[in-house]
Amino acid sequence: MLLLQNLGYAHPNKDVLFDGLNLAINDHQKIALVGHNGVGKSTLLQLLAGLLAPSSGRVQTSSVPYYIPQHFGQFNNLTVAQALRIEGKIRALQEILSGLATDANMALLDDDWTIEERSQEALLHWGLADVSLTQPMASLSGGQKTKVFLAGITIHQPDIILLDEPSNHLDTAGRQLLYDFIKTSPSTLLVVSHDRKLLHLLDTVCELSKRGLALYGGNYEFYAEQKQVESNALSQDVKNRTTALRKARETEREALERKQKLDARGKKNQDKAGLPTIMLNMMRNSAEQSTSRLKGIHAEKVGALSQELSELRKELPDTDKMKFGFDDSTLHKGKILISAAGLNYSYGTRLLWPEGLSFQIQSGERLALRGLNGSGKTTLIKLLLGHLEPTQGTLHRAVNKAVYIDQEYSLLQNQLSIYEQAQQFNTTGLQEHEVKIRLSRFLFTPAYWDKPCSTLSGGEKMRLLLCCLMISQQAPDLIILDEPTNNLDIQNLDILAAALHDYHGTLLVVSHDEVFLEQLGIEWTIQLA
Repeated sequence: MLLLQNLGYAHPNKDVLFDGLNLAINDHQKIALVGHNGVGKSTLLQLLAGLLAPSSGRVQTSSVPYYIPQHFGQFNNLTVAQALRIEGKIRALQEILSGLATDANMALLDDDWTIEERSQEALLHWGLADVSLTQPMASLSGGQKTKVFLAGITIHQPDIILLDEPSNHLDTAGRQLLYDFIKTSPSTLLVVSHDRKLLHLLDTVCELSKRGLALYGGNYEFYAEQKQVESNALSQDVKNRTTALRKARETEREALERKQKLDARGKKNQDKAGLPTIMLNMMRNSAEQSTSRLKGIHAEKVGALSQELSELRKELPDTDKMKFGFDDSTLHKGKILISAAGLNYSYGTRLLWPEGLSFQIQSGERLALRGLNGSGKTTLIKLLLGHLEPTQGTLHRAVNKAVYIDQEYSLLQNQLSIYEQAQQFNTTGLQEHEVKIRLSRFLFTPAYWDKPCSTLSGGEKMRLLLCCLMISQQAPDLIILDEPTNNLDIQNLDILAAALHDYHGTLLVVSHDEVFLEQLGIEWTIQLA
């Protein structure tokens, strides 16, 4: 089992990431760890794996966890066998079989006579038949590196497994293998993922937030329903507090107006009575003190309500704070935007698509582009954008304006500040304050405006790019999204889906995330062999 007791972690600069985390994970339990980007999910997995030392508290485990990280650059100088920590056993087995049955080799092998055979079978199972144990990790793609470490689970058979975004770089076939493994594995699993199809397969959801860890006793669908209930209650609470604040301000204004009228009437009566000056001064001071006390009482109530409302609004989901509004594309719905007949492209003498590609894309359609890694998805996108010319067949384009959004959000210029980047899209001459209002709508407060784009997270870059498209006023005829879900958490995926819901142009999406494609309302698919 896994046990967290008052666990805390602070960055080297002493900034506290989280503190006082408590959690017990029982044997064979399968838990999804969710939370917004930056809250510390990956750090928590590294603490559980023993790769980081906690600042406070402790972690107890019944066995050494097997950890698959989100990024693999640290393994590039290793071979596959070294990355899987089996090189010693493989070498010992080979030396024993060649006649060097030393005590050291026998101890290192530890009677694991099938290690080499099991390793080859594991690689084959995960679709790595062409990958050898001596191959450098640096020569593999992101998806292949993920599969290498998934194969390591089959080889080592660990009791506790920690997975950080395991489906990020996997194609559809790889994802299905992962889903099947999660459904059938007897191991204890703790999984960080934004892949909602994967999350639905896990028994329990654990949410990490600024308030700590909270367990939801059900799969992700149950968790999402509970969060919606909480969100609805929060929205109603915000509405009620807003009404209460407005009434308190009205009451304050009415009370002060009544007091001023009474004071004016009293002063008039005092003047008529011809009271001594000293008495008039005392009565005037008393009235002023009374008015001051009245103001103080109401100001305290208004201030308390205002503070409560401000704190509640901070808890609102970002999708509730942001305001969308794409302008329409200039093309009427149903116009033939792209027409391909026998389309093909060759690298050297090899044609990418033996049968060629023939299809039509009409304005306003929503379609997905699918295919295994290496099937030519990126090449087809370049052809559609006019960056490449076909080797065979014909391709007619009637696109006035197209926007290509890749995983790195390359449309943004890292050296520019956020405000400068927004101005790059200000083609209609919006005033400075109007640009800044739009930035604020996308949660870029004045504290962000001078920050360079290079400092933004994936989710923040996505929001900035959406904001820039709004600033440009005229929606593009075609938006192409290339694996947009890989660098986004679920919250930002929902923000992206909500923004694109209001877009009426043509949408082409490359993604293996079935739930995200369903959210976007994909109508048909170009399937590459």
